[in-house]
Parts: sequence; structure tokens; C-alpha cells
Amino acid sequence: MQIQVSGHQIEITPALRDYVDTRCERLARRFDHLTSLNVVLEVEKNHLVNRAEGTLATAGTVLHADAVDGDMYAAIDALFDKLDAQVRKHKDKLRTHGREDIRNLA
Repeated sequence: MQIQVSGHQIEITPALRDYVDTRCERLARRFDHLTSLNVVLEVEKNHLVNRAEGTLATAGTVLHADAVDGDMYAAIDALFDKLDAQVRKHKDKLRTHGREDIRNLA
């Protein structure tokens, strides 16, 4: 999987890049068909808010999430929690697509 980390009004330090990479490993373990991840980290100076946006391309769909927090690392954590929930939902849809629910047959 290709990972691209970019910053808007912030310099991407090696520590931030490593943190994004370690958080991304969890997504890669959960779902094998991930092709690319684009993460944009942004600092809004006027409001002292850190924003993390992520676009995850999988085989067949594109997932997007964003998170806002006072701390950049907390924003990255929230972003990957949201992406993880979307990946779980997408994987569940792929697994159960086309099957009838046994509970509804009774």
C-alpha cells in the first residue's frame, strides 16, 4: 500500500510520518485490498485547531474521513479510528453481499 503524508501550514516531521505509518499498519492487517492512503495534516492558526484528513483507496471503493482536535496526535488517532470503522463496514458488506439473512427466514 502506498502512503502519502502531506501538510498544510505544517512541516511533516519524521515523528509524525512514523506515527501515521504505525497507525496505518492496523488498517493493513484488517483488510488486504488497500491500495493507497493519502493523509493531509493541517493546522488552523487562528483557531488553534489541528485537522487530519484521510482518503483510503481500496479495491472497488474510496473511503474518506476527517478529524479535528487540539492535539495533532489525537486528531490522527481519531482519523484512523474513523477509517477503521469504515473499513470494517466495507469488509462486512463484501463478505455478506448477496446472502440472505438466516434470521429473516424463520
